[in-house]
Amino acid sequence: MSDILLTFASLAITIVLITIFIVKKSSNNIETKIYIRMLILNVIFCLTCIATFYIAKLNKDVFLIAIFQKTFMVELIFLTICMLIYNIYLLKIKENTKKIFSYALFLFGTFIAVATYIAPLTVINTKDLLDGYGVSYDIVYTAIIILFLIIVFTCIKRIIEEKKLIKNIPSFVLITLFVIGFFIREMFPSVMFECFFYSYVLLIMYFTIENPDIKMLEQISLAKDQAEKANAAKTDFLSSMSHEIRTPLNAIVGFSEAIKEEDTLEAAKQDASDIILASQNLLEIVNGILDISKIEANKMEIVNSEYNLAEECKLLAKLVKPRIGEKPIELISNIAKDIPKTLYGDKSKIREILSNLLTNAVKYTETGTIEFNVSCINKNDECSLVFSVEDTGRGIKPEKIDKLFTKFERLDEDRNTTIEGAGLGLAITKSLVEMMGGKIIVQSVFGSGSKFTVYLKQKIVPEKRYHLNNDFTKESLNLSGKRVLIVDDNNLNIKVADRLLKKYNLIVDSCESGRECLERIQEGEIYDLILMDDMMPKMSGTETLHLLKEIPSFKARVVALTANAIEGMKEKYITAGFDDYLSKPMDNKELERVLRKFLNKEYNNSSFEPLPDDFYEISETAIININNIDKEK
Repeated sequence: MSDILLTFASLAITIVLITIFIVKKSSNNIETKIYIRMLILNVIFCLTCIATFYIAKLNKDVFLIAIFQKTFMVELIFLTICMLIYNIYLLKIKENTKKIFSYALFLFGTFIAVATYIAPLTVINTKDLLDGYGVSYDIVYTAIIILFLIIVFTCIKRIIEEKKLIKNIPSFVLITLFVIGFFIREMFPSVMFECFFYSYVLLIMYFTIENPDIKMLEQISLAKDQAEKANAAKTDFLSSMSHEIRTPLNAIVGFSEAIKEEDTLEAAKQDASDIILASQNLLEIVNGILDISKIEANKMEIVNSEYNLAEECKLLAKLVKPRIGEKPIELISNIAKDIPKTLYGDKSKIREILSNLLTNAVKYTETGTIEFNVSCINKNDECSLVFSVEDTGRGIKPEKIDKLFTKFERLDEDRNTTIEGAGLGLAITKSLVEMMGGKIIVQSVFGSGSKFTVYLKQKIVPEKRYHLNNDFTKESLNLSGKRVLIVDDNNLNIKVADRLLKKYNLIVDSCESGRECLERIQEGEIYDLILMDDMMPKMSGTETLHLLKEIPSFKARVVALTANAIEGMKEKYITAGFDDYLSKPMDNKELERVLRKFLNKEYNNSSFEPLPDDFYEISETAIININNIDKEK
C-alpha cells in the first residue's frame, strides 16, 4: 500500500470524469444517478487512501491508522454495492423488486461497516509496507467476494435476457482486475491496486451507460416535435385541400354537365358564369399553395417596377364586387387624392396583399359594409402608404388573433364550415408585407367586425422624369391570315388555346411534342407566333426553343405558355430566350396583349429619362404618424 502513485492517477481520472459529466449536463436517468454517486464515492475512496498513507508516514499512532484503514475498506464495500445495484437496475424485474434489493444491499453494507469498525485489525506499518490483517480485514474481503458472485449472476442473467454484452463489460472487467490484483498483492505487497482498478472501470462505464448529451437530446426532441407538427400540418393540409379543391371542382364538373342539358342559351350562360367563378376559387387556392411554398423555400423575390397605385386600387375594388354577390354588403373605397401618380415597387405583391384582405373581408362579412381606405404621407421621394380594410363581419376572439397568420389555420371552424379557403391568405399576406419591409396590424371586436391595417413604403417616381404611352388600340382585334402554332403535350390544353384564338380569325395549327414542332419548321412551315408549353416529355419547351433558333430560316416569335406560374417564372423564361410569357389558365387580356404586341405590332412603348443612381435605394425605416393621417382624412 506504500506505492501511492497509482492512487493519485486514479484520483485524476475520476476528477476528469466528474468534470466531463458536469460540463456535458448529462441526462437524469437511474444509470447516470448511480454512476455519479460511484464517481463521488471513488474520489472519497482515493482521498482516504492518500490520507491513510501520509498519516502512516507522519504519525505512528496505530489506532488512528487502523481507523483510516477500516474506513478505506468500508468505502470499498459500498463502491462494490453500487456496482451491484447498477446491475440490478439493468435487469428486467419489477421496479419494487429493484428497490427492495437496493435497500437490502445498503443494510448489508451498513452491517458489514459496523462489523468492520468493531472487529480488530492489526496494522503493518514499515518503511516499505503499509498494510493490515485480522478479523476486520477478513470480514471485508469475504463480503466483497459474495458481492462479486452476485454481480456475476446478474450479468449472466442479463446476457440471457437481452443477449447483449456491452452493459456487463464494466462488471466483468472489475472482477477480472480484482482477481489479477490479488495475485499482484501476493508478489508485490506494497502495490495499492483497488483505487486504480475502480477508476479504470468507471472510465469504461462512461462509454457504456445510456448517457446522451442533454443538448443533443433537446435538439432531437425539438426536431421530433417539429416533425410531428409538420406531419400533423400535412395531414390537416391534405384534409383541408381534399375539401377545398373538391368544392370548386364539383361545381365545375356539375355545371359543365348541366350546360349540355340546358334548354336555353341564357341558362347555359349562367352555368358558364358559375363555372368561371368556381375556377377562380380553385385558382386562388392553387396560387396560395404555390406562394406559401415559395415563401418557405426563401425563393420569393421582390420584383420592382413603376406603377399607378390609385388605378390598381380602383381595379381591385371593381374585381372584389362580384365576390360579394347577393350579400347585402356595401363596398366603400376611399383612395386619397395625394397618392403620387407613379410609384416604384412590387405592384403584384401589393395587389396580392390587398386582394387577400378584401377577399377575406367578403368571406367573413354577411351584412353591413366593407371600407377600403388608402392614404399616404409623402416626404421627399418616399411615399409611406397606409392601407386599411375594415368590415362589419364576425370579428375575431382576442385569444385567437395570434393564430390568425398561421398557415392552414381557420378560426372558429364550427361557425365557418361553409366558407371556402385553405387558410393561407393571411399567412401569405403577412409574409409578403414583412418581406417588403412593412407591417400589418389587426384590430377586432368579436361579433362586430375587424380592421386590417398595412404600412408600406414605396419610392415616388417624379412625373417630370417619366413619360409613359400606354394606350392600346381599343378596336376589336382582327388577325386574319396570321398563323399560330400551339405546342402542348395535353390535347385539352390545345383545345382551350385553339378556342380562345379562333375569335381573332387566326390560322391555328397544333402539335403535341417538341420533336414534331421541329419537324414542321424543318419541312418549311412558316408561323408568325408559336405558343410553347415547357414541361413536355422527352424534350422540354426550352430545349425545343434552343434547337429552333439553330435553324437559319426560323423567324417566328416564341411565347412560353406554361402552368409553371410561380413568382419569377416570367423572368426565367425571358432569360431562356422566349419572347414573352403566358401562364395557364390563360387570361384573355394577357393573351390579347401578346397578340397585339407580336401580330398587330402594338408595342407598349415606354420612354424614360435617366434616373439618378440613388433613386432605387429604398430606406429600411419609416415613421408613420397614424393620428396625423386620421386628422388629414
